[in-house]
Amino acid sequence: MRGLDERSEGLFSYVSCEARVPASHPLRPIRAIVDEALEVMSPAFEGLYSRIGRPSIPPEKLLRALLLQAFYSVRSERQLMEQLDYNLLFRWFVGLSMDAPVWDVTVFTKNRERLLAGDVAAKFLASVLDQPRVKTLLSDEHFSVDGTLIEAWAAVKSFRPKDGSGEPPGPGRNGERDFHGEKRSNETHASTTDPEARLYRKGNGQPAKLAFMGHALMENRHALVVDVRLTAATGLAEREAAVAMVEAIPGRHRITVGADKAYDTRDFVANMRELGAAPHVAQNTNNRRSAIDGRTTRHPGYAVSQRIRKRIEEVFGWIKGAGLRKTRHRGTARVGWMFTLTAAAYNLIRLPKLLAAA
Repeated sequence: MRGLDERSEGLFSYVSCEARVPASHPLRPIRAIVDEALEVMSPAFEGLYSRIGRPSIPPEKLLRALLLQAFYSVRSERQLMEQLDYNLLFRWFVGLSMDAPVWDVTVFTKNRERLLAGDVAAKFLASVLDQPRVKTLLSDEHFSVDGTLIEAWAAVKSFRPKDGSGEPPGPGRNGERDFHGEKRSNETHASTTDPEARLYRKGNGQPAKLAFMGHALMENRHALVVDVRLTAATGLAEREAAVAMVEAIPGRHRITVGADKAYDTRDFVANMRELGAAPHVAQNTNNRRSAIDGRTTRHPGYAVSQRIRKRIEEVFGWIKGAGLRKTRHRGTARVGWMFTLTAAAYNLIRLPKLLAAA
């Protein structure tokens, strides 16, 4: 017998969000890891908020919502609030009941700024990695470094002379701008949309884009991210950030650091050796002499590092797929905060399977 297409709306609902989420859903073990990390961070949250006044969005709920934005590649906070309004899975993960009102998008973004000022993203990444069961997965001897471009939320048309000269774009929403014959550089020009973004070209034959540069330090045992930085896009940024991240590794024991050909310079190799790190850098012998010689390449560990270091590209691929191929934010501080939180989201996606296999 054919059923009738009728709307059946009850006056009351006795089913909770918890009951709607299957016990085998992959977000359940992730939620457990996140809750444990947020509980440790509770004292840090206390210092960011006043003890008087009207209650704001709980920082734990705000962070869970931003993690969902990375997990499901939600394009904007406005769409995230829309999903939270009717998506029971999102409500369960964030910690909202069936009838709880969803925040206004402007209120949500304003509350996020407070977390940015407290460097909460970096603390959250560290809190996840400091959990005892996660620590057992991490290597403290073998690492890899690399960098990637994060395209800025600014058009090349906004890259204009700092002294105010130059012709403005044509009329209209997307007016034409002729750059032919004009010499532009980061010393004389800046973006009017995002002054902290820099014009950078990845290589010969590649277009120049306004961008930032993201850097990651990966441990080689399970390819988890242990440190991230975001800097201005310059030719030296990758090596300078790598030195800073290696220097921040706790302990002064002997370690190895794998890297690609861009790191094959005498200064970088010397800096690594001063820090007690064996530079397992890919040799660049294209019309030049490599800074890496047989003292390094003869060890079997060098070949292992060269094979595993390529997994850091998986990190950057996931982060860009999660919404950071072209950032939605402006300024080094905001873009760096989201880059760090998205790197933490990458670790969270992989940890349940790693912990189950351990």
